[in-house]
Amino acid sequence: MSRKKNSLNNLVWGILGNLLTSVVAIIIPRLFIVNYGSEVNGLLSSIRQIYVYLALLEVGVGDASVVALYGPIGRGEHDAANHILAATDRYYKKIGVIYAGCVGVLSVVYPLLLDTTIPYMTCCLVILLQGSGSVISYLVQGKYNMLLRVDNRNYVTTNLGTVTTVLTDVTRIILLMHGKSIVAVQTTYLIFNLIKMIYVSWYIKKNYKWLDLSVSPNFKAISQRGAVFMHQISSLVFSHTDVLILTFVSGLKTVSIYSMYATIYGMVNNIITIVSNSVQSALGQIFNTDKKRYIELNEAFETYYLALVFSLYAITSIFILPFMRLYTAGADINYIDWRLPVLFGIYQLLSYGRISSNFIIGFAGEFKSTQWRAWLETAINLVVSFVCVFKFGIYGVLFGTIAAVLYRANDIILFANHRVLKRSAWPTYRRWLTNAIIFIIVVWGFGRIPMRLDSYFWLLVNAVWVSICVIIAFFCVDSIVERKARKIAWGYVKSTINIVFRH
Repeated sequence: MSRKKNSLNNLVWGILGNLLTSVVAIIIPRLFIVNYGSEVNGLLSSIRQIYVYLALLEVGVGDASVVALYGPIGRGEHDAANHILAATDRYYKKIGVIYAGCVGVLSVVYPLLLDTTIPYMTCCLVILLQGSGSVISYLVQGKYNMLLRVDNRNYVTTNLGTVTTVLTDVTRIILLMHGKSIVAVQTTYLIFNLIKMIYVSWYIKKNYKWLDLSVSPNFKAISQRGAVFMHQISSLVFSHTDVLILTFVSGLKTVSIYSMYATIYGMVNNIITIVSNSVQSALGQIFNTDKKRYIELNEAFETYYLALVFSLYAITSIFILPFMRLYTAGADINYIDWRLPVLFGIYQLLSYGRISSNFIIGFAGEFKSTQWRAWLETAINLVVSFVCVFKFGIYGVLFGTIAAVLYRANDIILFANHRVLKRSAWPTYRRWLTNAIIFIIVVWGFGRIPMRLDSYFWLLVNAVWVSICVIIAFFCVDSIVERKARKIAWGYVKSTINIVFRH
């Protein structure tokens, strides 16, 4: 199957899956808030963030393996790929055992640190069940996920994830509506993760008959895992430190407020991630086999990727507060605050707008030379967040995150263009500036148009036509400004259309 068709499958199935799971998943937090209260919702959010940090035990093995596999998979060198995957498998099994031990310790200790009325044993069991999926992933399917990712078959795990997530959430909704305990609700994670493990193992054995993990492991190929680890720490800090700080400084109810906004933006993030991941492996293989062609394709990718990022966050900025008023009606605390969408919007734009440049650094394997920059981002986030949280509360942690990602976004753009591609960074900054101007005009303009937003139906109706207008505005202006990118993109679109109709 061609790279283009695989990329198209990744994109189409990824977006459809995300839309389906988002519709189902949006019901869950409200049911927790209404049935169990904001404290339980805050507890679950806090535990999720703890596990995000526990994932650091992976120490960069996954991403280092992906980068090492781009070349062999792109050239069809299966023997070399086997040696790399064998090393990945060895590391993942060790990590799985350590991770399981950490889950056990965390389930005993973490509840003792919380100021909560939730029973101790309930907290313990919820933590154990929440961590079970990752233990299974490390021990069995982690290396398989890396192979599918590099081979541009993300749609396999995406489709599987969609099915199991929907089934998990539907089961949880049924249990919640019948008044079952939070422990029973969380047990669904373990059940459906076992199902995912069985399917992925079967799929790999059926479609990758050349795979042989018994060969001698090539540990040298993923020797940059330590440097990748530094970058993972940076990524996790600016994405997930806020909840942990708020848990101990401001309490679980404040965490619930933060997590509600983060959940809405997270759904937008998922769409953006699906789009970027749908072409990441194809771009990575091209970067390592045909650098000139990659530079041309990157012009189009970056232009329209930024248009998508800015347009989706503009739509979110317009409708998030009306949605939150409907969604949190009847809650035990107030969730409406106009400052939060402003701060979250800035944070998300800086975080996801830099991805195209970050790809370049990853494809080039420039992890070690940039790791100190990742540490600096971590330091900025922690220092500013801790200084500001006591005075500004929930806004303070967002100030820290924005300060860190503002530095790192510029650093990544400059490094990718100057050091890796050996060219000026102005084209990237020009695209940022163009989209920022459109963003301000669009959000300001549509925010002043009278719209009926007092029900989910009218919110959806208005969101549809506004979204169409906003996306067209961004893509049209970017196409006019970036003529070279427009020509490259149009050629790619025509060839993709031919592939679709030919099959």
